Amino acid sequence: MKTLTFDILIRAPRVRVWQTMLGAETYKVWAAAFCEGTYYVGSWDAGSKMRFLAPSGEGMLSEIAEAVPFEFVSIRHLGMVENGVEDTTSDKVRAWAPAYENYRFSDDPAGCQVVVTLDTAAEWEDYMQDTFPRALGRLKSLCEA
Repeated sequence: MKTLTFDILIRAPRVRVWQTMLGAETYKVWAAAFCEGTYYVGSWDAGSKMRFLAPSGEGMLSEIAEAVPFEFVSIRHLGMVENGVEDTTSDKVRAWAPAYENYRFSDDPAGCQVVVTLDTAAEWEDYMQDTFPRALGRLKSLCEA
């Protein structure tokens, strides 16, 4: 596993950036960079179970490890959802889980600085290096509109 870091300055208040990033409808817009039609099922409260899903219903099974409103959210990815079945114990999943995806929001004189760190397996590194900046660019556009 490798930890990747991405950051972006968004010219909008931190509260707006937080709400746009995590809002059910606006999440679909910026996260579409990863998969068109992606969505989540669950709550952003600490300890809550989350599913990050493609339109097919397959995707990631996660939990919110930590949430400090408007400052920090940590997602602990625990497994996969395939054919409607949650998998947290297969060798395929145990090879990478748990993996963390963390978002830190801080005030900047020009708006809000968002720093993302995420654990990724080697086979996904190029995809994340290409896709995450595009996703954050979409988030920036939404927040600054």
